[in-house]
Amino acid sequence: MRVRLSPKTRVIRTTKSVCPVCLKQIDASIVRKNGDIFIEKACPEHGFSCAIIWRRNDPSYDDWIKEYLSIGTDDEDDTDCPHGCGLCSGHRQKTCCALVELTNRCNLSCPVCFAMSSDDSSEPSVEVLFSQFRQLVSEGNTFVQLSGGEPTVRDDLPEIIKAAKDAGCENIQLNTNGIRLADDSEYAKTLRDAGLSFVFMQFDGTDDDIYVKLRGRPLFDIKNAAINNCADAFLGVTLVPTLVPRVNDHDIGNILDFALEMSPVVRGVHFQPISYFGRYPHVPQDDDRITLPEVLQAIEKQTDNKFRVSDFFPSQCDHPLCGFHGDFVVLPKSKILKLSTNRNRSCCEDDAHLRNRRFVARRWNRSVDGDDATTDNDDFTELDAFARRIKSHGFTITAMAFQDAFNLDIGRLRRCSLHVSDGGMMIPFCAKYLTRSGDHI
Repeated sequence: MRVRLSPKTRVIRTTKSVCPVCLKQIDASIVRKNGDIFIEKACPEHGFSCAIIWRRNDPSYDDWIKEYLSIGTDDEDDTDCPHGCGLCSGHRQKTCCALVELTNRCNLSCPVCFAMSSDDSSEPSVEVLFSQFRQLVSEGNTFVQLSGGEPTVRDDLPEIIKAAKDAGCENIQLNTNGIRLADDSEYAKTLRDAGLSFVFMQFDGTDDDIYVKLRGRPLFDIKNAAINNCADAFLGVTLVPTLVPRVNDHDIGNILDFALEMSPVVRGVHFQPISYFGRYPHVPQDDDRITLPEVLQAIEKQTDNKFRVSDFFPSQCDHPLCGFHGDFVVLPKSKILKLSTNRNRSCCEDDAHLRNRRFVARRWNRSVDGDDATTDNDDFTELDAFARRIKSHGFTITAMAFQDAFNLDIGRLRRCSLHVSDGGMMIPFCAKYLTRSGDHI
């Protein structure tokens, strides 16, 4: 079925997508309309749909994706993407981070949750997980994220982390809401001793009204306590806000100010504009989405130009529409210095996943060997002192714009480097968690 274009619409390229109702693969077009970028598609059974991809023009869409303009469409084969996963012959990127689900259980019931967590108590044993970790390592995937549900509801989490370490995983990241880290002052040390590398912590804002709306209860003090306990354990923490229009998009600057004040335990902020899969309250409209350029402009405006749009670059490990990154060092009094980034390195290069993996490990891991002990009195004009400061107070601002059934572009999906380990297969994150419209409550 031919995509029905809206008036005053110009096609930029064609791709494949899915019908948000039946999830069947269908043709789609990436189009420009009134200066904004949309994906338009039509299912023979369920009709036309459209979703915003890029709103506002700073940075411009064309400049942001210019490295891809010569590539053409990504749908030149007939693979049944996204339903033919694991990684098929049409996939264009290797695994940077392998996500391993430990449980479906959670100690929150968030109104917004990609994982659709439940009370299901069926969980893989430590022995089964060890075999899974061994397989990942044998395939070169040594960076794992332990996820769920909420992984800390498992009392054997230290044993699981040790199993991952013993299997050869070099970097072990915990995806958590932080509640158990806050409740038990020794828990973070136990996880660090078991081999945990760093913590990826849900952190939606600096106001409890935000947490009540997104997570169902006030959590800001709990987040603070969890970060302080991680500081005592020399565990680095990356804050992960889910950005929802009219809920916490006004708090972006406050989140960054808080993160800078908590350096060096806080290693950065990883923004995730809301995507509509898993559990969400209603079928999204365009004003329910916040796009990457809007996040970048909010960062600049809400930090009074401490960070600028020009400080950030497209993801170098995924499709450029999937995210951005900026690399900084925190100087005394929460001042920041931008570190150089090589925009010319393409995510199409064979070692992009390895470079990204090394970058994350370097920036998010917190040192325990004394290099973390730089002081505000050090002379950072001296090269050695400055190098130590970069290591101890490195700070990243990154974003990942996950796709859902409404805005899925299979051309983007095929460049995904965040893969879920599932039954011996590696499945791109956005393919794994696709939710058809009507299954979202």
